[in-house]
Amino acid sequence: MNILQQIIASMNKEEVRHLKLFMSRTNATSDRKDIELFDYIRQRPEDYDETKIQAKLYGTADKNALYRLKNRLLEDIGKSLTLQYSDESDFNHISVALQLARHFIGNSQFQLALHFLGKAEKKAVAAENHELLELIYSEYIRYSQETLGVNPSEYIRKRRDNREQLNDIQEIDDILAEVVYKVRTTQNFTGQDYRIIENLRKRVALLSKKNTSIKSAQLRFKIYHSLSRILLQKHDYKSLEKYLVDTLAEFSRDKLFTRNTHDTRLQMLTYLANAQFKNNRSSASLDTAEELKKAMSEFGGLLHDKYLFFYYNILVINHSVNNRDKAIEVLNEIKENPVITRQPHYHVFIYLNLTVLYFDNRNYKSALRSLVRLTMEDGFQNLDVYLRMKIAIAELIIRYELKDEEFLSKRIDQVRKEFSEPLKTKEGKRHAEMLSLLDDFADAESILRNKPLQKKIAAFIEKMPNPVGDLINYNNWLSGKQN
Repeated sequence: MNILQQIIASMNKEEVRHLKLFMSRTNATSDRKDIELFDYIRQRPEDYDETKIQAKLYGTADKNALYRLKNRLLEDIGKSLTLQYSDESDFNHISVALQLARHFIGNSQFQLALHFLGKAEKKAVAAENHELLELIYSEYIRYSQETLGVNPSEYIRKRRDNREQLNDIQEIDDILAEVVYKVRTTQNFTGQDYRIIENLRKRVALLSKKNTSIKSAQLRFKIYHSLSRILLQKHDYKSLEKYLVDTLAEFSRDKLFTRNTHDTRLQMLTYLANAQFKNNRSSASLDTAEELKKAMSEFGGLLHDKYLFFYYNILVINHSVNNRDKAIEVLNEIKENPVITRQPHYHVFIYLNLTVLYFDNRNYKSALRSLVRLTMEDGFQNLDVYLRMKIAIAELIIRYELKDEEFLSKRIDQVRKEFSEPLKTKEGKRHAEMLSLLDDFADAESILRNKPLQKKIAAFIEKMPNPVGDLINYNNWLSGKQN
């Protein structure tokens, strides 16, 4: 797809409506080749046939006319989007005011120019956008050369002070860019490599001593968000845990956590508890969960409801390993909590985990009830097809344990038909083999005495000794069927 096709394909209904109003501002007739071209591309962004639309709009002779039309349409889309989103962000708002100021300076309408420069400066100072302030102060200084209405000395000083802060910010941005690249491109970012993060922290601390403005705090939060996200994406939980412990202590010591940054603190505690769980430090994870719970009550419970599910999630994943009965108790508590139940997507987590925990406790009837309850949820059919396939196979395993052979035989064929496409994929192959084993189980008089079936079970387990992604761990369950 070329740029025009890409931008049209990306537009939402409101953007399309705004564009057509913008395009009809000077010509509202129905015979509009630009709108016809737009609609043609929008209806078929992947299958756009330039020969067809050329013939339809201009015949086969003049291709240059179509090229000019495409260029004009692209320009109009850009102008429409710029106008539509002119107040969408501080950056856009400042940019528009700065453009108007330059326009009026160019037309020697200095009072109007000064008005819009003032608006731009006020907004840029509030947003602490030092890049745009550099441009604004430069415009003031240029303005002072055209009229006596502005004393350049004040803005030369402002520009000098702003430039010093901008240099500090850009220095940190440069270091952060190198750190982010290093973390992204290094497969095992641990051990000595962690020193690059320590170096970044020291550089920020030095700049903070030199410049104690709020911007230094914003920079540090920016670094936190960047690095924590990357370490999460890399599943480097050891580095993530160390980084979060150090950063939480540092931010707390420097009193960076306020009502405005409370959301970030709760997020950091959530990330830390999950990293500790991944690092097999369940006791530390549960301690962090209690710290999170306490923090959730601060500022009048400002963000309590937002983080309540995450708190419960930490309890569940830890107790699922160490105390399944406790995990079941927590899940049953969650499903009665009105804060949780009004979020339908949390229901999947609750009933999936209840199904697995009851199954692991060999409480197959309760496992089946939880699984059936899950399939009755309004959004069940919108779940990922692979997850629905795993849920279907989990039901077959539970039905087998409940000795529901008649259901098992019928349902296996239905599952194969319903998930025929995903079962053919590389990811689905393991689940297809599991269905084959369940088919054999349904027909076997005795699994333990069936030597061919025993070999098939052993081969299945050997193929993937440490499976990831099963809903019910197939290997663990099949191990109990071996002689």
